[in-house]
This record gives sequence, C-alpha cells and structure tokens, in this order.
Amino acid sequence: MHLSTTIAQELDSLKITSDSIFSNDPILELIESYALDSIDYDLKNNKVRLYKEAKITYGNIILTAAYIEIDSELNTVFAKSLKDSIGNDYGFPIFTEDENSFSAKEMTYNFKTKKGVIKEVVTKEGESYIHGKTVKKNQNNVIFTSNGKYTTCNLDHPHFGIKANKIKTIPNNKIITGPAVLEFAGVPVPIALPFGFFPNQKKQSSGLIFPIYGESASLGFFLRNGGYYFAINDKIDLSLTGDIYSKGSWGIKTISNYKKRYRYNGQFNISYASIKSGSEYLNTLNDKRDFFIRWSHNQDPKASRNSKFSANINAGSSSYHQNNSYSDNDYLSNTFQSSVAYSKSFSSSNLAINLRHNQNTLNNTVNLSLPELNYSVNRFYPLRILRNNSIKKRWFDKLSMSYNVNAKNQISTIDSLLFTNSTISNLKNGVMHSIPVSTSFKAFKHLTISPRFNYNERWYFDRLEKRLVENEILNDTISGFNRVFDYSVNLNASTKLYGLYNFKKGKIKALRHVITPNVSFSYRPDFSNSKYGYYDELISDTLGNTLTYSKYQNGIYGSPGSSEQGNINLGIANIIEIKTQSKSDTVNNINKVKILENFNIQSSYNIFADSLNFSLINISGRTKLFKRADISFNSVYDPYIINSNNQRINKFYFNETFLPGRFLNSSARLNFNINGGKSDNKFNEFIRFNIPWTLNVNYTVNYNKFASLNQLTQSLNFSGDINLTEKWKIGFNSGYDFINKDITYTSLDFYRDLHCWEMRFKWIPFGFHQSYNFTIRVKASVLQDLKWEKKKDWYDYN
Repeated sequence: MHLSTTIAQELDSLKITSDSIFSNDPILELIESYALDSIDYDLKNNKVRLYKEAKITYGNIILTAAYIEIDSELNTVFAKSLKDSIGNDYGFPIFTEDENSFSAKEMTYNFKTKKGVIKEVVTKEGESYIHGKTVKKNQNNVIFTSNGKYTTCNLDHPHFGIKANKIKTIPNNKIITGPAVLEFAGVPVPIALPFGFFPNQKKQSSGLIFPIYGESASLGFFLRNGGYYFAINDKIDLSLTGDIYSKGSWGIKTISNYKKRYRYNGQFNISYASIKSGSEYLNTLNDKRDFFIRWSHNQDPKASRNSKFSANINAGSSSYHQNNSYSDNDYLSNTFQSSVAYSKSFSSSNLAINLRHNQNTLNNTVNLSLPELNYSVNRFYPLRILRNNSIKKRWFDKLSMSYNVNAKNQISTIDSLLFTNSTISNLKNGVMHSIPVSTSFKAFKHLTISPRFNYNERWYFDRLEKRLVENEILNDTISGFNRVFDYSVNLNASTKLYGLYNFKKGKIKALRHVITPNVSFSYRPDFSNSKYGYYDELISDTLGNTLTYSKYQNGIYGSPGSSEQGNINLGIANIIEIKTQSKSDTVNNINKVKILENFNIQSSYNIFADSLNFSLINISGRTKLFKRADISFNSVYDPYIINSNNQRINKFYFNETFLPGRFLNSSARLNFNINGGKSDNKFNEFIRFNIPWTLNVNYTVNYNKFASLNQLTQSLNFSGDINLTEKWKIGFNSGYDFINKDITYTSLDFYRDLHCWEMRFKWIPFGFHQSYNFTIRVKASVLQDLKWEKKKDWYDYN
C-alpha cells in the first residue's frame, strides 16, 4: 500500500482539527509525508509513525528511512533502519538539505531549532566523506563529529582515512580536525598531524600552491610548481608558480583563465626558465634562457552572428621544450603555429584579418605575417536577367564573377634575430587583387564545359634593379608604387563513364567501374616581353653575357611568368567497386565494397614549348582494406630519356623501352587501427577501459631513382594500449628508424586503478628524454598532495 499525504490533509479527512491533537505550531502542517507500507497516527502521544521506504519533505529538507517518527510536541523527527526477516539492517536514514547529504544508522532532528544528533553517520561534502560515531548539527548547518574519520574513499570501510577525535565541517567552506593520524586499511601510520585543514568550497578561492619537492643529479634539490593562486572573480583567475634548484637553475610560470558567459573564454600562459649547467669555478658555466607563450581565445557562437575573433598562440625559443618540457606532445613537436584571426560577414562580402606565426625548432626559422588582410566579394551573376522562370535559361545566365583582395606584411628570419634591426630588411609586403570569371554549360548532353578567365594584379611598393660594378652584380631596391598584372584563360571538359559487369554465380554480384576523364586547356602569355616592363636584362660579365631577371622576383606574391604557356592538361580518375550479397537473403540487401577509392593518372602538354612538351606523368591512388587500413600511393614517371650527363633530351622513353615513362620516384603510406576485446561499457574519468587493446601503425616508404643511384627511405611509428584487466592498462609509443637502424622515441605508460587511489608509471627507456616517473596518489583533487613519488628526470641522464 502506498501512502502519501500532508499532516493537515490527513487530519481534515478524519474531521479532527490540528489544535485538538497537536501543539499550536504550524511547522507540521508543511511536512509532506510518504510511506510504502503504512502511516500510523498516535493521537494520544501526538506522534506520527511511517513504515517502510518512509519519506518526509519539509522545505529544502528531505529525509528517507525504513522508519520515521514525528513528534509534534517536541517538533522533532526520529529516523532509523529496520531489520529484515533474516536479521539484516535495511533502510538507513538519509538526510538531505540543499546539496548536502549524509547517511546514518539513526538520527534525531528538531525542525524548530534546526539541530540534530546522528549516530554512526557518513557525511558527503564534495569529494570528501566523513565517518563518525556521533554527530551533532546546529542551526547554522555546522556539523560536529566525534571519533571521526576524513577520507575521499566512498566505501563503507574506506581504504584510507585521516582519523581524529573531533571534526568540524562548515558546508561549502572548510573541514577542520583536531590532532589526527593517517591510517591505511584501519592501520595507523606512526605519523601524527597537529591539525587538519581541508578546503570544501564549490567556488574558487585564493590560496597557496604547494610545490613538488625532490632531487635532481644535475640540477640539485628542487621545489617545483609552487606559488600562489589568485581567485580574482568569477570571470578571471591567475596562478603564479615557480621552480628553484639548489644549483642555480630556476623558472617561473603564469597562467590565467578567463570566461564571460555567452561571450568568450580563454587561457593565457607565459613561461620563462634559466637552466644552468657546468661549473663557474672551471669557467664552464652555461646559463640557457628559454621562454614560451601560449594564448588561446574562443568566442562563443552566441556572441555574434556576423563577426568572430579567435586566437591560438604557440611561440617561444626553439629549445624551450627540449630543456623544460615534461609533455611528450610538446617534446616531439618540431613546428609550432600561431594565429590571431578576426572575421566579419556582410550581406554580400567577407572581411578577414589574420596574424600568423610559423616556427621550426630544427632549423630555428620563424615566419610572421603581421598582418594579413583578405576581403572577398561573394560570387554574383552580372548578366543574369530577371524574367519568368518558364523561359529557358541561356548560357550567359551562369556567367559568374567574384573579387578578392589580399594584403600582407611578412617577415622570414631565425629566432635569434627576430628582435634585431636586420629583421626590417627581411620585411616583404604587397597587395594582390584577383577577379575570376567563369561559367559552365552542357554539350552533347553528357559533356560539361567550364570556361574560366582569371585576372591578377599585384601592388608592390619597391622593385629590384641590378647593376654591374667592377665585375660584381649589385642589387638596388627602388622604392615606389608598382602595378604588376597578369591573366590566364582556362577551358575544362569532363564527363563520367560507367561500366558494370554482373556475375551470375557466387557472392560477388557485380563489378562497377566509374571513369572520369578530364581535358583542359590553359593559356598564359609571356610576361617577360619588354612591353610589360616586368623583366630586365643586364650584361653580367666582361664577356658580354646577359642576365634576364624579374624586377619583382622578391615580391611577396611572386612575379608574372616569363614564358608563354599553352598547356593541355590530361587526367583520368577511376573508381572500382564490387557489390556483394549480405548474409541475409533479402533481395535489396546489397553491400558495396570499394576496391579502389581513387586511381588517378595526370600529365600535361605545352603547345608553345620548342621541346620537352610533355610534363611528368603522375600516378596516384588510395584505398581501404578491411575497413581498418588506409593505403595511399604515388609514383612519378618522365616520358623522356636522359643522356650521359643525366640531362633530359627530346626523345620519348617508350620508343626505346616500350614503357610509358622513365621511373623517377614512388611513395606509399599505410595507416591502420585495430582493436580487440569485448566492450564492458565502463568508463573511468581519466582512463578508458572499454577497449581491451588498440594498435595504431603508420608506415611510409619512399623510393627515388637518380640516374644510376637508388635511394630508399622508410619510417615506422606505432602506438597503442593494452588492458590486462579492468584495473590494469599499459600504453606504448615507439617507432623504427630504418636509416640509422635504431628504435625512435619510445615511451611506456603503466596505469593501475586502486579505487580511491591510482598508480602511474611512465618510462622513457632511452634517447634524449630518457626518464622515469613512478607515482601513487589519491584520485581526489582535494588531496592531490597525498602521494608517494619516485622519479628521475631526463636531464639527470645527460
């Protein structure tokens, strides 16, 4: 029987007023009650008893238990568990107020004074659990626990705890204990604490960041990642941390997170470090200074429909991650890119402003675009005439054009010269205008014809002039506005051909071949002609030899072409697939399997060249095997032969060998990802256990032929993880260098889930970053410093 009511409603149904039975107090009239079995009204003693899955609600207080007793005279409620038919306790009281809750064996609570006494209680506060023999709760919701234990383990008998005779819990503030002892599995360790203090706030708060301590063989004793956290407000915070080593090395980091709801969010991070090695007394001291800046900014899509701002900065000294990184991703990265972008859309055009950065840590080169502006007008149809839709459209209705302008300042240098005066001499800038005009129409029903005209105009603010002085060629940069244009035309024709062969027997039902031939013609004039004024000639030596050069060869957008070109481009694409009957015998249940996802052959013929008219022949393709392995390949052939000096001559290769071309180079790439085991649909917050094992392999091979010399290069990388059990996980990452015949960067990661604890072991067995780190720690962030760690960093091996 289900019973749910309020005290006042029940009295009304009995035609008895509350004044004749209960005390003159309105509190009980607001209590909502429920019981699965029965509700007993003791009119003589002014009590109400609820049995089995009992529940009462009073404002923001909810109490559930197997048995609940309400005393109207004392304004109290008593709750406890009951025993079942075999003597086991069930229905332990659970008291919930706002977002705080705790369970107990029995409890008494006064609605009027808001005080309570609880026995054998477990209180949950955020990530923390407090076990106590006797607990008192006052009107301010402060909880006092005697003979208590603080832990982050959610078991009834926790794996570990901090035991204290007195524990005071201030909800959403802090937890304070008296003298305490740390114990594991109920066994205390011989270490006592004079007091315990544990933050218990859901909102951020300022405070100290305790450092990691340890010893490094090369850098000395250290305190690392210690500092202070500033909770400025709900929108922004700031942490300042530093590292200090007994042998003089040091580092400092600042990280700031910011967020404005429905507007933007981001993080700003600056790091600076000084790594000292050698000896000052032996004059071998080396002080390596490194810095790195990270900034990420993301705009909320709801902030604006027509404009967007974003930033992703990754920049610093080339050796920072080599000397200071503890992350595999940073250490293995050789290039870093940055961008700051703003874009705005108008009714028929778009504006984009970008700041770009590209850095290579191997050769220390840095490329900067400060800034790059792009403005584009959407494609429009200038000859389209508004008329009745029933009138057949004519070919010029599809004639379209658009406009694009790009302006850019660019600097290319090395990082050590980035902030020097020589950087200005490497500055390049210019403006590029492009106006493409195109249309398309059908011919002979199946042939698509697409003409295109493209006009480009460059604006440069200096030009190059060469002169011969005392048999030496000097370069002069002449300032001034320069307008440099070129144009080209293109005509493209394409169609599709289908071939189908049906099989009468077997699992394969049909073979389908799709062929897409493509022929195009492109024409570009010779802009080295003197009438354009883009090129000049110079007598380069005393013998009267001449040198032809472009005045704009150093321009950021290049220079117009120096030869007349009329290229006929030939290409053919192929797709081959089979159709098979699935295991079910339904007629329409057909599976399509692609044997070749793409197979392309491309070349071109220049009608204006006096010799060697054909370009190189490119053959490429890709496919997928067993839905797991991606295979791509490419090869290049030369249709002409070479002489004894390895120079191409105007004789076709197939005339002497009956082969279409002379092999130059080929490459193939294999990527596959496999996994095994059954999914158990379990998920840990940090570690996935639902895939027992995975393996990712990447293999690349390149073969080049230079005359009589052959060069073969290969690379192999693989990574994955293995779940030995539900609690054990092993990850690995490695590869093989076929040139040096050696294993590349290798790392092994071991993880063991210890319920409320976790064990991690990261091992890099060899190489520049050789190191290991073994840690056992509590999972909960509130006790993140409760751990045991043994490590040897990479710089201690070098």
